[in-house]
Amino acid sequence: MLPKTLAPNESASARLEHERLTSLINSMADGVVAVDEKARVVIYNGAALNILDANNFKSNVSIGSLMQLVDRLDKDVDVVELVKAAKVATSSRDYRLKYADGSIINLYLSIAPVHLGYGARGKRGYVLLLRDITNEKSLEEERDEFISVISHELRTPIAISEGNIGNAQFIVDKSGDMDAVRKALQEAHNQIIYLAEMINDLSTLSRAERGKLTVVYESINVHELVEELACNYKDHADAKKLSIRTSIDPRIEILHSSKLYVREILQNFITNAIKYTEKGYVEIEAKNKDNGVVFKVRDSGIGISKSDQERVYDKFFRSEDFRTRATNGTGLGLYVTMKLARLLHTEISLESELNKGSTFTIFIPSLTKG
Repeated sequence: MLPKTLAPNESASARLEHERLTSLINSMADGVVAVDEKARVVIYNGAALNILDANNFKSNVSIGSLMQLVDRLDKDVDVVELVKAAKVATSSRDYRLKYADGSIINLYLSIAPVHLGYGARGKRGYVLLLRDITNEKSLEEERDEFISVISHELRTPIAISEGNIGNAQFIVDKSGDMDAVRKALQEAHNQIIYLAEMINDLSTLSRAERGKLTVVYESINVHELVEELACNYKDHADAKKLSIRTSIDPRIEILHSSKLYVREILQNFITNAIKYTEKGYVEIEAKNKDNGVVFKVRDSGIGISKSDQERVYDKFFRSEDFRTRATNGTGLGLYVTMKLARLLHTEISLESELNKGSTFTIFIPSLTKG
């Protein structure tokens, strides 16, 4: 820590300055380490011990022996040379600190040349400010990935819509072929629907991340809900020559939950089932179970590999399977679904095998309050 005493001939004002500095540095949340001109530790605070994972520092120990830094390319950095090269105050968020057990944190590091000590007898040195910014870096990387993914996903449907509308205008002017115009406009319309769904996912995600989602409980007629969903997605299924069918327990009871979120959860699974099924069927099942309802969305689609099943609910995750990559998607749908599921105390499980289809089982309890 900081020195406890001053030389006997130091003034009372210098002593007061020392006490204030001691109190200030020890109260700081950031790690503070002062070193002399040879980069040997002179003073430090408790936060520095925490960041550097040490109980204490030996007298005159070199800062280089306490910190193993690497840069963005994972190359070792000579801390002593880095410190001595600082002619003016510098800072960086690009270094990482390695610990003896192999773990790594992202580090904010500031180095400033200063006058150490008190009074005229003080020597030159450097003050290092250390801060663990691992969480901040993770958020930055997630934000950058979000911007990259969304920019890409928005660009494609916008370009397709613009192209088809332009084609429709050209056809009207040149040939008047109304069948070709309808086809172009239908494709543009499909892309706009996709954009609307993406915006809905983003809006729901934003509210979920900020904890702004609220649940309004109401009585849900499960039979009507399932049949309505099957009817709503019949055109989508017909377009791919798929059958969409329902299996509903005739003794099904009223479900007390959020109709809005139950519908959105089921819609996301049904949409995915249709999207990743090339032939066969999509089935929506509903049965009573323990003061709630078990829904199953089953398909005869491409299936999900064991490794992908562990990540299917991750934000932005999309399988590397070429059949998945051939379809539009942000990788947000099931992530949003899981957010809503937790809000409704819902349990979700998955059974799937490549080329043999998937079954998502969703148990939604009947509740009257959160």
